[in-house]
Amino acid sequence: MPELKPWQQTRQLWRRLPKPPAPKIPAALKTPSKLKTWQLTAGAATVGLAVAAGAVATAGPWDSSGQRTAERDWAASQEAGGGADHGGRTSGRAPGAAPSAPSVLRGLDAPAGSAHGGSVPVPDGKAVAGVLDPLLKDKALGPERSAVVIDAGTGRRVYGKGGGDALTPASTTKIATAVAALTSAGADHRITTKTVIEPDSKDVVLVGGGDPTLTARKDGPYARSAASLRDLAEDTARALKDRGADKVNLSYDTSLYSGEQQHPIGPNENLTLVSALMADEGRLDDSSSGPAPRAEDPAADAAKKFAGFLEDEGIETGANGKSKDKGENKKKDPGPSKATDRAESLAKVESPPLSALVERMLTHSDNDIAEALARQTALASKEPVSFDGAGKAIEAQLKKAQLPLDGTKFADGSGLDRADRSSADLLAALLARAADPAHPELRPVVTGLPVAGFTGTLVDRYPKDSPGTGVVRAKTGTLTGVNTLAGTVVDTDGRLLVFAFMTTGTTDPKAAQAALDHMASAVAECGCR
Repeated sequence: MPELKPWQQTRQLWRRLPKPPAPKIPAALKTPSKLKTWQLTAGAATVGLAVAAGAVATAGPWDSSGQRTAERDWAASQEAGGGADHGGRTSGRAPGAAPSAPSVLRGLDAPAGSAHGGSVPVPDGKAVAGVLDPLLKDKALGPERSAVVIDAGTGRRVYGKGGGDALTPASTTKIATAVAALTSAGADHRITTKTVIEPDSKDVVLVGGGDPTLTARKDGPYARSAASLRDLAEDTARALKDRGADKVNLSYDTSLYSGEQQHPIGPNENLTLVSALMADEGRLDDSSSGPAPRAEDPAADAAKKFAGFLEDEGIETGANGKSKDKGENKKKDPGPSKATDRAESLAKVESPPLSALVERMLTHSDNDIAEALARQTALASKEPVSFDGAGKAIEAQLKKAQLPLDGTKFADGSGLDRADRSSADLLAALLARAADPAHPELRPVVTGLPVAGFTGTLVDRYPKDSPGTGVVRAKTGTLTGVNTLAGTVVDTDGRLLVFAFMTTGTTDPKAAQAALDHMASAVAECGCR
């Protein structure tokens, strides 16, 4: 068994610890020497969901480090209200309500309803420039670099260098995808996977709705919150038995999507084929995030698993032909088809709300969820449900919001395509809008951002004594020669600031990441007045 890294050991230790009886900041979140206690609390809680502790699930993308628990406890002590189903457990079989996400994105010294940071002055632009200008000259950042910092309370830009330049955004594209999906389809929207039966027949069709988190697993981080293929099989079997049927012809329908299934990068362990039907993102191991071997045909793989679950419930899915050797019935796997408009419903399962899918996507930089959310945007916008249609739909949604789109291009929803183009101005504007109390439906864009040194793609970045640890929350973006970082930070004065740093032409990815992290940490300890 490979030796665990220190942060992995911490995670295992945390899982073994009993839950505290009262709201308490976990030891993992104790203040580094360079940070004030209230500042670290602001980094964790100021951008948390204010919901009742009893309504928030303890299982979620931040739970392994205690970050989500800390936010839950702090928020619950401030305000009792709202509900949440962000990757968590629900009572009974029906999904719980999506979060009401009241406005809690404000500095700790601010009275309720005031701008982030309250009466604390907005950082001085010259002072911010004095801190960031030297860091932006780091050779590790490559020949093209840009940076923007916005005060979240006023929306005023306090720093900008090359902010309008359209560069390759890599995975920070997911911020745009998230905003577009939440704006068009809605934070409460759930993706349906269903079974139907054709009239006067035994032809059952498993119809994909585009939920990449549909799971065939009994156990795992999201097994209890995701839509279950096993549950769908149980409900379908029950409906068939009520009709007196115990043998059916099973097929599957992926016609919701159009165009190419294969991403332009080709077969890759970071993304399965983009299909309207898949289980566990087509992963062939027990992982729930990160690179993994994938099924060659995720829809056929999901349908085959579904057939097995139906068999377990006493529904035979058909035997066709004879084995040449023993003359025994040879099982025929489900094949593709398309359900007709006359097909009658048997059963359905629903994904967690888009708000939860957005959080999971951003925390883990999940490419499969990103491409699915892009297609949900296309569906809501009545565009073709393809790479091209999704790109047009994302751009159209952001244009409606009057966001800066000069030079932008959305070739996909995940940022894996090098043809994507975005600007630091756009990324910062997207995050500023998501942090605005006037747009609570976009709050998952902020709460889903990885926390520096604790969660997601930032879990092993930012050393323990870094000023940014625990107070920087940011989406990373990495391709060969491309490094980006965009997110939020609470400075030493309690102002919530939004930043976007982009660079291309880098030759040392670790050095480039460290330089970007240093910039975000510098903003955290700035107090630039």
